[in-house]
Amino acid sequence: MKILRTPDHCFDGIKDYPFEPNYTVIQTQDGSNLRIHHIDEGPADGPILLAMHGQPVWSYLYARMIPYLVKSGVRIIAPDLPGYGKSDKPASRADYSYQCQVDWMNQWLVKNDFSQLTFFGQDWGGLIGLRMVVDNSHRFDRVAMGNTGLPYNPDTPAHVVDDILAFRNGPEKLTLASMMKQVSTMDGFSNEDNPYAGPQKFAYWQKYTWDTQDVPAGIIASSQMETRNKLAMAAELLMGNLGLRNLSPFRTDITRAYEAPFPSPAFKMAVRAMPSQVPSIPDRSLEAQKKAWEFFAEFDKPFLCVGAGDDPVTNGFEKTFLEKVPGTKGQPHEMIGGGHFFQWARAEKLSEILSRFVHDNQ
Repeated sequence: MKILRTPDHCFDGIKDYPFEPNYTVIQTQDGSNLRIHHIDEGPADGPILLAMHGQPVWSYLYARMIPYLVKSGVRIIAPDLPGYGKSDKPASRADYSYQCQVDWMNQWLVKNDFSQLTFFGQDWGGLIGLRMVVDNSHRFDRVAMGNTGLPYNPDTPAHVVDDILAFRNGPEKLTLASMMKQVSTMDGFSNEDNPYAGPQKFAYWQKYTWDTQDVPAGIIASSQMETRNKLAMAAELLMGNLGLRNLSPFRTDITRAYEAPFPSPAFKMAVRAMPSQVPSIPDRSLEAQKKAWEFFAEFDKPFLCVGAGDDPVTNGFEKTFLEKVPGTKGQPHEMIGGGHFFQWARAEKLSEILSRFVHDNQ
């Protein structure tokens, strides 16, 4: 397996990320060494919150939350998923199957022997992390999730699947603007009027990321985390398209932080490949998702849904969990705004909710 490693100097000057790195080496399916990075902050004897990020970001997403969580006595462990941040980056599309990501992070979890955990995951951090809870249930005392899910759609009609795949593999060229226009009209992955509207709109994100060799991860993150001048953002995007991203005077601290892990487009395979692995339609992860839902239908440990409530991709994510997971009963579920990356926009509020969830359920 070809594996890339971002040079340390790429992270020089990243604002408000003073955390010491921790590295764990696991084995891939072909026996290659894969190094996974995590940060570990807070009191060594404090209750542990395992916080997992999604795509196209990394553990920097939790930088604003860490001071609040540490002050509340919580120890926070935040890994970088393989392909992101300071973790190694497998270079092939085939490396980023949903199951590979779960297997790798299971190894990381066991090798570090973390236990008595409270889990929190968002986006792909939830898709992968919830499966980790299934596979290592004795290591988790509580589960919280936000702006994520556990997609399982076995009954999607064949014609809907065919249409989505034909679009994703078709010749239409999407721009960042045209993709975002479509995705912004989502209202979660299902609705009463058209239960397949979500997967059909999400296909624009899947197609755009795969077709775009140099996905502008920094601009995508920036557009959802801070108020930007549209002309400045367009100029930054243009310079990136011309191969001059690192020379752009229009970059912000956020765009720098989220481009730092990717010194060239070759490092962005995870960003490109993983959206197509979201099981928004039936795929090879169907049996594993079924098993996961059977597990959570019996899960009676504390389970909290805290999300934005204004994220078009994941709106309504909590409904199925509240209906099916026994551990959700009696918990103070809440939607707090802040968009898809609400860890950044609602850092203090989310930290307060999660620390209270940890302490109240000990």
